[in-house]
Amino acid sequence: MLEITAAGMRFLARWEDELAPQTVAAFKAILPLDDRIIHCRWSGEANWIPWGDRQLGIGPENATSYPHPGELALYPGGESETELLFPYGYCSFASKAGHLWANHFATLVEGQEQLKELGRLTLWEGAQQISFRDA
Repeated sequence: MLEITAAGMRFLARWEDELAPQTVAAFKAILPLDDRIIHCRWSGEANWIPWGDRQLGIGPENATSYPHPGELALYPGGESETELLFPYGYCSFASKAGHLWANHFATLVEGQEQLKELGRLTLWEGAQQISFRDA
């Protein structure tokens, strides 16, 4: 399980080991992780963490352009920068480079009811602290 704490809210996610084994392994390799999460510029009702040119050594697997609320998706870079997408509502993953895909690698199993509040905070109050821990 993946424990996520953001803006004082706690979320718990199930790893999608069978659907995205390389992405899960790459993300686990950078844990524990402390960062800041911001509201998306292009993708709709989602938060994201931009990671610039961070290389994770993975390609597409279990890729989607339309992650659902609570589906964590990782774009490993290429057409745009490496980034983590954390949707809270309807989302169509895109960047200034255009339409993108991302690897759905974890799904919330606890805390979904807090997603909209996290989205409101990042939209109206700016970047929020976030941490990821293997639980």
